[in-house]
Amino acid sequence: MLEELSIRNFAIIDRLTLSFSSGLTVLTGETGAGKSIIIDALGLLAGGRSSVDFVRHGTKKAEIEGLFRIHSEHEVVEVLEEAGIDIEDDMIILKREINEKGKSVCRINGELVTLTMQRAIGQQLVDIHGQHEHQDLLQPDKHSAMVDGFLGDPLFENKQQYEEKYRQVIGLEEQLSHLKDNDRENVQRLDLIEYQLEEIKEAKLKQQEDEELTAEQYKLANMEKLFSQMQLAYEALYGDEKGLELVREAMVALQESASIDQSLEEINDSLTNNFYMLEEVTFQIRDHVEQLDYDPNRLDFISKRLDEINHLKRKYGSTIEEVLLYAERITEEAEELSNLDEKIESVEKDLHTHKAQALSLAQSLSKSRKHAAKQLKAAIEMELKDLFMEKTSFTVQFHPHRRGIVVENGEEVFTLNEDGLERMEFYLSSNPGEPEKSLSKVASGGEISRIMLALKSILTDRSERTALIFDEVDTGVSGRVAGAIGEKIYAISNESQVLCITHLPQVASLANTHMYIKKREINNRVSTEVEELNDDQRIDELARMLSGSEITTNTKETAREMLWSKKA
Repeated sequence: MLEELSIRNFAIIDRLTLSFSSGLTVLTGETGAGKSIIIDALGLLAGGRSSVDFVRHGTKKAEIEGLFRIHSEHEVVEVLEEAGIDIEDDMIILKREINEKGKSVCRINGELVTLTMQRAIGQQLVDIHGQHEHQDLLQPDKHSAMVDGFLGDPLFENKQQYEEKYRQVIGLEEQLSHLKDNDRENVQRLDLIEYQLEEIKEAKLKQQEDEELTAEQYKLANMEKLFSQMQLAYEALYGDEKGLELVREAMVALQESASIDQSLEEINDSLTNNFYMLEEVTFQIRDHVEQLDYDPNRLDFISKRLDEINHLKRKYGSTIEEVLLYAERITEEAEELSNLDEKIESVEKDLHTHKAQALSLAQSLSKSRKHAAKQLKAAIEMELKDLFMEKTSFTVQFHPHRRGIVVENGEEVFTLNEDGLERMEFYLSSNPGEPEKSLSKVASGGEISRIMLALKSILTDRSERTALIFDEVDTGVSGRVAGAIGEKIYAISNESQVLCITHLPQVASLANTHMYIKKREINNRVSTEVEELNDDQRIDELARMLSGSEITTNTKETAREMLWSKKA
């Protein structure tokens, strides 16, 4: 139940706090006083679209807060607990703030939440019915959801299974279409891969080959300089310079000195060791010089080989390792492309299986809906009798979809879409003997109001919403029909809290609580105020609603009778 609604800086409302009780609460008042603004505020709590126009001129933000009392088994409890939002004393507080730029902030029990979360919770707490819902009745594509809502939980699991299977069918169809559309591209790709693999294979690449060849190329390109420098080193040690011979002479002299002065033995040993090491280096230099072999053909081969390797690296990778990895990848891709026909055949087989399963689920769904449609017809016609439409015939007709997924079952062909096997549409005949026609083409405004009210009456016990909001659902009716609508709304309020904006005294007289909406001007600013009426004030308001602006003795007496007949 909605217990309290606080509104601040919203449209023409400055500050307003309303307390509600169970049963039927009506809101009446002159045109433009702000009745619909209160409904707009509730709509925002239920996740409606925000607008900068909602923020009262001259203020920085609008604030709406609603306090709801729920039972512990309400379906929103589990949702909020999973979101980590605590519920104390079975109380939920929804809050919405809209700043001067139109941006909004949502909170549930003080916790920041997304608009999506607030909408999910708010729409389970508040059901607003107004002219928009009237328009829904005139749109056949909305009728299927209404029938499903009548069927309720028994349908939910079947519908969920069908929707999941339908999504799988869509995915397989897209996959198959992609495979077939790309068939020509795949052939071209396979030709390219075969060419690239042959090119890489013929190169016979080896890991780090380019690094080794580059080092050898540098060596060969500098062979003359290398030979000259090595020869120079050899001559300095063993040639005319006789560097090694001079060291030998020094070694012999030091050996003789050490035989005289033993303190020189360590120096002598060091020089002796170094001489033999230097002698070994000299022999190594000689051997290396003798092995130097400059082959211009080898240098040419290396240059061409490096050109070939670098060409492949430019095309397939920055290193030989990357080129070889690329070859592995396209080899696997070639195998997949070569198996394209098998893959298409496999997907086609899966698609056929999933289509058959989707059709079976859709047929089961259709059977449940047709059974529900018969029950809905009987229930609606029963409700319409109370609303002086006793001769009205109401049916739900099923029409095959014109577009969607085609499924063949033997000689039969079916078309499925995300909603199932058929679309549902309400048909109506207001007079006996007249053929039923689409509701969207034959129903008057008053009939639409009564049919929607009949639907709400039927669905009330199937809904866990804590508050039903009726915004001028009695438009287009008067007299005894207006009285019947009032009785129907009052009956609904015995099952669920109802807030009703009305211009009909027949409806207002039945209320448990009557609130009067008025405008008041303070400091050249208009603001909305709400007053809960006592019995005498209610009689005056009912009289005004009966006669217009002028209240007469007769209208007051009629108003008194209306009010007291309800109390009786």
